[in-house]
Amino acid sequence: MAGDKNKKPTNRAWAALSATAAALLLSACATTPPPPDTSPLVQVPPPAAAPVVTPRQAAAREALRTMVSLQDRLYRVAAPILIGSADLCRTQARNLLGFTAKNRFSYPGEYNDAAAAVLNYDDVLQVSGILPGSGAARAGLRKGDDLIAADGKNLPTGRDAESKAAAVFGPLVSSRASLNMTIARGGSKQTLNVPVTRACAIRVDLGNSDNINSYADGSRVLVTRGMINFAQSDDHLAYVLAKDIAHNVLGHSVSMRNNAAIGSIIDNLASVSPDLNMLIGTAGMKAYPLDMEIAADNLALYMLARAGYSIDKYKSFWQRVYAQYPPSVLNGYSATHPNATGRMAPIDRTVAEIKSKQAAKRPLTP
Repeated sequence: MAGDKNKKPTNRAWAALSATAAALLLSACATTPPPPDTSPLVQVPPPAAAPVVTPRQAAAREALRTMVSLQDRLYRVAAPILIGSADLCRTQARNLLGFTAKNRFSYPGEYNDAAAAVLNYDDVLQVSGILPGSGAARAGLRKGDDLIAADGKNLPTGRDAESKAAAVFGPLVSSRASLNMTIARGGSKQTLNVPVTRACAIRVDLGNSDNINSYADGSRVLVTRGMINFAQSDDHLAYVLAKDIAHNVLGHSVSMRNNAAIGSIIDNLASVSPDLNMLIGTAGMKAYPLDMEIAADNLALYMLARAGYSIDKYKSFWQRVYAQYPPSVLNGYSATHPNATGRMAPIDRTVAEIKSKQAAKRPLTP
C-alpha cells in the first residue's frame, strides 16, 4: 500500500505539499533581489507651517465675529419696520437697494487683518448685509458677493470705497425702478437686476458699548451691544428700534437740538474701538419731554404692528427697562427718555386702537 503509485495523497500530505510550496515561494521572493531603483531622487518639501496667531489677533477676530453677528441681527429685525412703514416715514422715505457693503478698510488697525482672516474681505466691496424683503433679497443678491459694477459703472475699491460707492448708487436709484448690478460669486461674474425698495432711509448701527441705551440723531439709529443683550427677543429689540426710528421721523432730535451731540456719540460708538469717556454723564444730551415720548410710542406701535411684531408686551418691556435702569443710572436709556409713568396709559390706548383697526381690517395709520 505504501508503495502504490496510484494512491491519492491524504489531507495531511496535501497540507505538507502546500506548506512546502509556500515556503519555496517565499524563499524565492526573499532570495531574488529587486531591480535597482534608477528614478531620480525627489525631495518632498515639508508641509507649510500654519501662520502664528497672536492672542491679540485672536481677540480681534473673536470681537469681529461678535460684531458681525449683532449687526446681522439688527438688519434682520429692522428690515420689516423700515420697509413696512415707508409711507409713515414721510420725507425720510427713499428708494433703496436694500443691502450694505464693506471691505477690509471698513475696519481699522488690527480689525483690518481680522476682516481679511474672518470675513475674507479684501480691497473689493463685498455685500455684508441684506434687508429681508428688499429688492436686493428678491433679486438673489447674497451676503459675500463682490460688487463689481452698477449700471455698467465700475465701483470703487480700496480705502473710502463705501462712501464713494454711495455717491455712485444715490443718483442711480433715485430715478429708476431697478438697477443692473454686476457681481462676482464663486469665481465668475454675473449681472442681477435689483429692484429698488421704498423704505425709511434711516441707517441702523451697532454701538460697541455695554451701556443699556439707544440713540437717534435724525437720520440714524444706534443700539448698543448692552441694549441688544438686555432686549433678548427680536420683538423686544424691535421695540427699541421702532421707538428711535419714530423719534427720527418726528424730528424730535432736531427740535431738541440733540442731533449734533447724539451724532458724535453715534460716530464714536459705531467704531470698533470707541472712546467710552464720551459717555460720561449724559454726554450733552437733553432728556425728551413727555409729549415727545408719547408721540414716539404711538408711531412706533403702528410701525411694529405693520411689520408683524407683537405689540402686547411693548409696555411691560419699557417697565422692565425703567425698573432695572432708572433715570439715576448715567448713560442708561431712562436718563434721556424719562417719564415712564406718564407713558403707560397712552401706550394702552394706542394698543387698543391698533387691535380695533386690525379686527375691522382698517388701515393701520395713526
